[in-house]
Amino acid sequence: MTAHPAITSSTMDLDDLTRVLLIGSLVLLVAVAAVRLSVRSGLPSLLIYLGIGLALGNAGAGIQFDDASITRVLGYAALVLILSEGGLTTSWANIKDSVAPAAVLSTLGVVVSVLVVAVAAHALLSLSWTISLLMGAIVTSTDAAAVFAVLRNVPLPKRLSGMLEAESGFNDAPVVILVVAFAAQGVPGGSADPWWLLLLHAALELVGGAVVGVGVGWLGGQVLHRVAGASSALFSIGVVSLTVLAYAVGAAVHVSGFLATYLCALVLGNMGLPNRVAFQSFATAMGWIAQIGLFVLLGLLADPRRLDEQLVPAIVIGLVLLLVARPLSVLASMAWFRVPWRDQVFLSWAGLRGAVPVVLATVPLVVGTPNTEWIFDLVFMLVVIFTIVQAPTLPWVAKRLGLTEQVHSVDVDLESTSLMEISADVIQVTVGAESRLHGVAVFELRLPKGANVTLVVRGGEGFVPEPHTTIRHGDKLLVVTTSRVKQRTERRIRDISRGGRLAGWP
Repeated sequence: MTAHPAITSSTMDLDDLTRVLLIGSLVLLVAVAAVRLSVRSGLPSLLIYLGIGLALGNAGAGIQFDDASITRVLGYAALVLILSEGGLTTSWANIKDSVAPAAVLSTLGVVVSVLVVAVAAHALLSLSWTISLLMGAIVTSTDAAAVFAVLRNVPLPKRLSGMLEAESGFNDAPVVILVVAFAAQGVPGGSADPWWLLLLHAALELVGGAVVGVGVGWLGGQVLHRVAGASSALFSIGVVSLTVLAYAVGAAVHVSGFLATYLCALVLGNMGLPNRVAFQSFATAMGWIAQIGLFVLLGLLADPRRLDEQLVPAIVIGLVLLLVARPLSVLASMAWFRVPWRDQVFLSWAGLRGAVPVVLATVPLVVGTPNTEWIFDLVFMLVVIFTIVQAPTLPWVAKRLGLTEQVHSVDVDLESTSLMEISADVIQVTVGAESRLHGVAVFELRLPKGANVTLVVRGGEGFVPEPHTTIRHGDKLLVVTTSRVKQRTERRIRDISRGGRLAGWP
């Protein structure tokens, strides 16, 4: 690795720190401003961050960076935070019906896609079978950062958005396993394991990662709820730390740390912990920092003077992936479920690639697979070109398929804040446009003993409700409850929101 002259000395003084902070803060400010451009254009902001990295690199400001090993390490760290943010902000209610098809798409679909791309690479680019399989594995994974950034702005049915979010969270794990295995086989003297042994090894790692993730999430959440203080900031740090711990434990016992991270975050985000808005906001901020840093780093590693050499191969592999491999993987996976053909078409088009394939393209360089330097350039070009093609067209494709008419409105949103010192909680209830809480009087909620509606905010004005105060759409309620009956109170409010005032009547 060759660094900028300002930071090459063995010791770092305050002048060096000033330069680093100056460049870093300017990059972050430009990245924040770029989000607005991203929203207007429909393009993921990752393209702008990659452009910042290219501008700072060899062909721009002259910061020279060529260390694939550091890129892989920092890339993995960033992916942990991105998956953590994805899991913590994903609603289990929105994805529970999509988990099974998403899991099949993340396993069987990955295998189909890898094989199709490998056959095409072998036939069209005259690559060896080992390198062809390696190429197929690298470009197969959809990217959590790209999916979470783009799809949450496209009004899709819950079943479809949930499937894409779950897939992007699940499929990193099997792809990483395949990439590492194929890269190791390409090293001189490396032995090729039988295909059945490779699949068995992958299955064991995935099962182990799932066990670790769910276990750390549930146990850690229970402990954190009991020992953490009232500070929402400290609680947020604890929640995100648990998701990182899940990765570390998974990697330490040689199972899938990425799957462990995502499932741990998914459990923590849906187990009714207090300060949910606070820790989700903190995780989102960490995820943004990870994305910005990762994409700028990948832009630094890329050399614009070499990228044009891989333009044609990138287009060839990308077209095979978009028009053949992805549709076949969707078809093979969704055949087990009653998924409408319109959903399958959208799933085929919405397989967004981003940082994950580019990070994985550094793996063969790190493990020493010979003559694979060009793979990084090819994957970099593929991601840039096909992100420009796919991302802005997703709303149009969804509209043409008639999917945007099935948007689900949130009926009620609950947020709780812990008052641990007095064994109490404050629940904030937001009454959505379709909630059946509308028209229900406060006394008709029949909340458990120990819970009471203490404030109603309507039209920006707050007031203390009477028992006969009627709840309206758009109201925000503050419900104070003892910790002992908090879960019963939340369950009661949700039941009435869905079923009306007679829901659960004894």
